[in-house]
Amino acid sequence: MNLNTLHAQGRAALHRHWHASPAQRLWHAWRDELLGLLPERWRQRLTGRMPLQVLHWPLDEPADPTPARVLVLPRSEVLVQTLTLPLAAARDLQNVLGFELDKYTPYRADQVSFCAQVLGQGGSTLKVRLVVILRQRLEQILAECAGFTLLGVDVRDGERLGVNLLPEALRPKRERGGRLNRGLLLACAGLLLTLMVLWLQSRDALLIEMQAQVRQQQAQIGQLQQVRDTLANTQGAAHYLIARKAAQPALASLIADLSHCLPDGTWLEELEVDDGGQVTLAGQSTQASALIGQLKQCHSLDDPQFQGVIQPDGETGKDRFSLRAHLHQEASHASSAE
Repeated sequence: MNLNTLHAQGRAALHRHWHASPAQRLWHAWRDELLGLLPERWRQRLTGRMPLQVLHWPLDEPADPTPARVLVLPRSEVLVQTLTLPLAAARDLQNVLGFELDKYTPYRADQVSFCAQVLGQGGSTLKVRLVVILRQRLEQILAECAGFTLLGVDVRDGERLGVNLLPEALRPKRERGGRLNRGLLLACAGLLLTLMVLWLQSRDALLIEMQAQVRQQQAQIGQLQQVRDTLANTQGAAHYLIARKAAQPALASLIADLSHCLPDGTWLEELEVDDGGQVTLAGQSTQASALIGQLKQCHSLDDPQFQGVIQPDGETGKDRFSLRAHLHQEASHASSAE
């Protein structure tokens, strides 16, 4: 026995167990209840099933062979028995009845086609309806119905029993997964795609928000850097001014120094000190030509020079002069230290 045979037998056993189990009936009842709430057209689209056409035996008149049909046999064509079996027989009901068919009918299993239908269970027993038809008779009936597409062979005993005596080899192959399954699969795929799109949109929105926050923080950092640069420049300028101021002698010290350096008979009309430390002196003196030598002895000034020529003043009898010199930096430090 090879693996393919074992696999086929396992699938067949699983199929029989499923069809004999209460879970299968519960599933079909729940599904039919839900489908019953839908309009007929929607129900047909979801299940892929059109209303079945019933073909009654014996054939009374010619019928359209196009639609698929279910052949319904009268009770007289079959043997129907209700059996009570152990509950364990439900696991492999078809094979159990096949082995013991001669106990319940006058025929062997190879002479008939049969179908077992579970009616219910109580305690440790199982109530089963057994429907049997001679294989030769079934083949004759099917031969006369050869022009029709049969989906199953049922039996009417007042009402249809809901069995199928059509051999497995003659049953139409069902497409795996009906429209309902395909619809559910497409719905799940659509929901999954929607979730992915929403997740991507949420991530993109979060990324955009984070980028905006980063740009805002970068702008704040830029503004802070500008403030720091401005503060540094201001501090540098302040330090420069403080250093320049500290490097230059105080104006009072300069005036005191000039009062000692300038000879008698000399007075100043103009004294100007610019930011570069250049000093401009203008005034009158009786000894204007000797002022350069006198100012060189002044510790606060360096490099004194006349600006222009010395001109006599007729009103005062003195000479007008204009001098330019530079503040002496070392002198300013000495003055500051004092």
